[in-house]
Amino acid sequence: MNYIELAEKYGTPLYVYDSQKIINNYDRFVQSFDVSNLKLHYAVKALSNISILKLMKSIGAGLDCVSIQEVQLGLRAGFPAKDIIFTPNSISEEEYEKALELGVKMNIDNLQILEYFGVNHPSEPICIRVNPHLMAGGNKNISVGHIDSKFGISIHQMPLVKRLIKNYGIPVEGIHVHTGSDILDPEIFIRASELIFAIAEEMDDLKYLDFGSGFKVKYKKDGMDTNIKKFGQLFGDKFNEFCSETGKELELRFEPGKYLVSESGAFLAKVNIIKQTTSCTFLGLDTGFNHLIRPMLYDAYHEIENISNPDGERKLYTVVGYLCETDTFGSDRILSEVRKNDILRFHNAGAYCFAMSSNYNSRYKPAEVLLHKGEDYLITQRENFDDLVRNQTDPGIDF
Repeated sequence: MNYIELAEKYGTPLYVYDSQKIINNYDRFVQSFDVSNLKLHYAVKALSNISILKLMKSIGAGLDCVSIQEVQLGLRAGFPAKDIIFTPNSISEEEYEKALELGVKMNIDNLQILEYFGVNHPSEPICIRVNPHLMAGGNKNISVGHIDSKFGISIHQMPLVKRLIKNYGIPVEGIHVHTGSDILDPEIFIRASELIFAIAEEMDDLKYLDFGSGFKVKYKKDGMDTNIKKFGQLFGDKFNEFCSETGKELELRFEPGKYLVSESGAFLAKVNIIKQTTSCTFLGLDTGFNHLIRPMLYDAYHEIENISNPDGERKLYTVVGYLCETDTFGSDRILSEVRKNDILRFHNAGAYCFAMSSNYNSRYKPAEVLLHKGEDYLITQRENFDDLVRNQTDPGIDF
C-alpha cells in the first residue's frame, strides 16, 4: 500500500487500517487451539468503527461490550444479541435494564448488581466476572485483576456469591476473568485458570468459561509478543483436561481487542516544523495527543518512520504534537532525515488510538480509512467546525 498516496487523497492526520491483518490475526488465534468449542468476542473498546465491527462479524467473532453505546453499535453492525456479552463496571441499574431490553448477555462484576438481578431478574442467565487477585499487565493502568482493582468480584467472596445464586435461583451460564493487558507470560493465564476451574467445578449450569484477553503485541521490530501458538497448545490442553475430568462440555472464550487490531493500524501525520533547540531537534506535527494519547497516558511506544524520505541520512529527533501542553510522541528517535511537510507513519495504531481521541484544544478528530481487498474506503469522515459546535446551544443569556 502507498501511504503517501493515502495521505494526499484523504489528508492528515489519518488513521488507516488493513483488514487482511485483522483477518490473519483472528485466524492465527483460532487455529492455535485444539478444543471442541472456541469463541472469540472482539473487545469493541479497542476500535469501535462500525465497518470494523462488520468485518469482525464476517469472520465469525462475537463482541465484548463495556457500555450500552457499544452494544448499540454492535447491533447496528448486524450482530445478533446472543453474540454480544455486556461487561460493564460501575454503571447504573438503568443501563443494565436497557441492555436487558436489547437481549444481550450479562456479565456481572459486583455483589450489589448480582443481588439486584436475583431480586428483579432471577431467571436471567448471567456470567460472573471474578477478580483473581493476580497482578498482570505492562502498566499499572492496564492491570485489572489485582486486589486493589475495581473490576470483578473478589475470588474470596465466592462463598457469598454461591449463597446468593442458590437462594435467588440465579442461572449462571459463564465464569469470566480478565487480569490485564500486555501480558507476555502465558503462565498468568494458567494460574487464573486453576482458580476459575475450582469455581466452575461446583457449578452445574455452566456453558462457557471466558478468560478475557491481554495478549502482548510486538511494538518494536525486535520486541517480544505473546506466542499465541504455544499458549493455545498449553492452555487448550489444560482446558480439555478440565472438561474431561469434570464431564462438562464447555465453550472456551477469549476477548481479544488489541491483539486483533493493533498492528493493522497506521497513523499518518505531517511535519509542520523542524525546531532546533539547545538540547534537541523537535519535529512538530499536525496532530497531538488529542489524536494519539497512548504515549502520554501509558508511556506506550509506537515505532515512527519517515515514509517521505525512507533512504535519508539517519538523525536524532524528538517527535511532538501541536497542543498547548507537553505533548510528546517519542523522544530521541532515530529517523531518516526529516523535512518540512514529510509524512510520518506511526505503527501499531489500530487499538486504543482513534477510540481514545478527543477534541482537546478544539481540534477536529481525524478521518479513518479501511483497506480491504486492494481498495481503500473512507469509514469515518474528518470532522469540521460544524461537528465541533453541533451539540452546543445558544440559551439566549444576556451576558
